[in-house]
Amino acid sequence: METYNVLILSAGRRVELVNLFKGAAKSLGIQSQIVAGDCSKYAPALYFADKRYLLPRIDGSTYIDEIINICIHESIRLVVPTIDTELELLSRNRERIRDESGAIVLVSNPSVISICADKLLTHEFLVEHRFGSPKVYDPSSMDFSKMEFPLFIKPKSGSSSIGAKRVNDADELRFLLKTTKEPMVQEYLTGQEFTVDVFLDFDSKIISVVPRLRMAVRAGEISKGMIVKDEEIIADVIRLMNVLKPIGHVTVQLMKSPTDIKYIEVNPRFGGGAPMSIMNGANSCQNLYLLLMGKSLEYQDDYEDKTVFLRFDQSIRLQDFDS
Repeated sequence: METYNVLILSAGRRVELVNLFKGAAKSLGIQSQIVAGDCSKYAPALYFADKRYLLPRIDGSTYIDEIINICIHESIRLVVPTIDTELELLSRNRERIRDESGAIVLVSNPSVISICADKLLTHEFLVEHRFGSPKVYDPSSMDFSKMEFPLFIKPKSGSSSIGAKRVNDADELRFLLKTTKEPMVQEYLTGQEFTVDVFLDFDSKIISVVPRLRMAVRAGEISKGMIVKDEEIIADVIRLMNVLKPIGHVTVQLMKSPTDIKYIEVNPRFGGGAPMSIMNGANSCQNLYLLLMGKSLEYQDDYEDKTVFLRFDQSIRLQDFDS
């Protein structure tokens, strides 16, 4: 029987994602081993995978070589990156990985990765193509006495909301400009914050669009969310995806007010809250297996509406662990 083994990189705490790939393979009745890799042996997801590998750090010179070796040894069909910092490297090397191992890397082309990795480039792309985006201020030419607060500051390149803060006054802004790496200052948005899970096939054809209302967030990642079939958001996100043309599972963050939709960022990878949409019927894991099997997919919107998901931590015990 043909196998469809999957390698999940930087597996970290992505236990849900590992289990969802396992469940998708079982529901399709196919053979698939989930292989997890991480640079830390304390990454919990490693111990839920069928096989696990310790990888060098992403900035190590042998990172791509190690991935290729694992893909060959484990007959990997699909490589799934999960963090922002590995996307650019994998995008540049995706053809080499496929040529040498036969594995497909679930990563968009370098131009898409470049736009999404730099918050200022994302803003410029959105403005150029007439999408809503918060106003951006140039820190070098701001007149602090005339600024309207609150504002919002974040690193130009970053993830997990690290360094992203509300700015309440001029003194706080001066301090944060000095302590934030490559600071980007924006208007402070109000309204309802949504994360939208989008799945596109290997040719950037849109298969599903699932808005999730962010009810509560912890460390930049959703902890409570509600699936909301907001047709206005869905239509605008489809328009954005048709211009940007990423592939695979993409996580879009936006703010919706009574008057407009403004995009905060686009992450061309599985987000931490992606299991909510997958478990709600927009099954990216199952769709990836179907694509690997050569199936053609059509647009799917039959997922459930008004479903609430609550996320929580869980402990595992490693007995006789060699520290």
